[in-house]
Amino acid sequence: MVGGTRVNRRSPASSAPMETPVTRSSQPTGPRSDFLRTLTERGFLHQCTDLEALDRWLCSGAGTAYNGFDLTADSLHVGHLIPIMMLRWFQKTGNKPIALLGGATSRLGDPSLRDTSRPFLSEEQIMKNLIGIRSVFERFLGFGDGPADAVMVNNADWLGGLNYLDFLRDVGPHFSVNRMLTSESVRQRLEREQSLSLLEFNYMVMQAYDFHVLAESRGCLLQLGGSDQWGNIVSGVEFGRRIGGRALFGLTAPLLTTSSGAKMGKSLSGAVWLNADRLSPYEFWQFWRNTGDADVGRFLRLFTELPLSEIARLDVLRDSEINEAKKILADEITSLCHGTDAAAQASETSRRTFEEGEVPVGLPIVRFPDSLRSTFPLADAMVIAGLAKSKSEARRLIAGGGVRVNGGSVNDEAMQLGHSDVQDGVIRLSVGKKRHVLLQSAVAPPC
Repeated sequence: MVGGTRVNRRSPASSAPMETPVTRSSQPTGPRSDFLRTLTERGFLHQCTDLEALDRWLCSGAGTAYNGFDLTADSLHVGHLIPIMMLRWFQKTGNKPIALLGGATSRLGDPSLRDTSRPFLSEEQIMKNLIGIRSVFERFLGFGDGPADAVMVNNADWLGGLNYLDFLRDVGPHFSVNRMLTSESVRQRLEREQSLSLLEFNYMVMQAYDFHVLAESRGCLLQLGGSDQWGNIVSGVEFGRRIGGRALFGLTAPLLTTSSGAKMGKSLSGAVWLNADRLSPYEFWQFWRNTGDADVGRFLRLFTELPLSEIARLDVLRDSEINEAKKILADEITSLCHGTDAAAQASETSRRTFEEGEVPVGLPIVRFPDSLRSTFPLADAMVIAGLAKSKSEARRLIAGGGVRVNGGSVNDEAMQLGHSDVQDGVIRLSVGKKRHVLLQSAVAPPC
């Protein structure tokens, strides 16, 4: 008995090294279940431990699946949208999704595809992050007590009370260190001679134990995740088979990248957060409006619920017409994340800004540092506002004529902003036609 969950012991043969299940990504006739057919058609499917068996299980009746989210910040970001949309489609096709919050594993840190250890979080910070993240799921999933209603669980409820000696005795024999060392996230750190703590090394075991607990307590047989979680998911599938004799399944989606292969999820001012208090709905909407032409169709399939026939029509638009498809993408995903009213307001703010040249309410506001007294270099202000990555880049933009202050073009790299530039309490900085920020002084101008 470990932490209130009974662990069934198998024969000594069960302690042999885990084997990676055969990965199947397609079937000759295509999936029959609504969920897998939807994922295949919309581009979510990357890897699956046994696609044919999973398809048969989903066709036999409603199933239960989970996806885990660690509490490393008080908001999720764009990189989490794919697993969230997978849970949403799982529910929309008649199944029961579980959103697992890592109240315990967040204390360890997932080493997957990371070069350094995550910073330690206090219990207070983890709880603050949990409250902030919980609200995101309520916009995408329907929670309740019904057969297909979503539930939210916290792995601190079972991991927090584990007895370490019992856990090592009952769970440890089912994991091979040799096998764990071949996991991509671990192997990359070791090859680069980068530190990998015992805490992080245990993350895979903890995630596998989560799967076991949910399978026993809630009949959850499927774990969803991003492709960076493949090694952890496979370990959980094998652990479930060895310790409980269950046929568990793992399915991953590709990580979010642009058509050029660049990792996606950063805006001019940093991460593209899903909570409005971290990133305004206007900035969120604008992020999607600025999608590259080659990514519009793919993102419409992944991040909206538009019919595939409508997406196919939008996907063939070119030149100036594709801007309408980008606006639809921005409207749809902002409506899902922030509501239809916020999406409509963000769209109107963009129209008034770019088509009529107004400075409407809703543009991002950045405060000057307290050091501002009379003047401040424009190049420094651009870096603070997220309009340039460095002062040298800011000066190049200014010299190239791409920068405007309060709507007027400037080309003086040494330009100083002062109180005389403040209009209605702010200074409007623009780079090109699409990037605008309102600068607000932290110090009031002299009388």
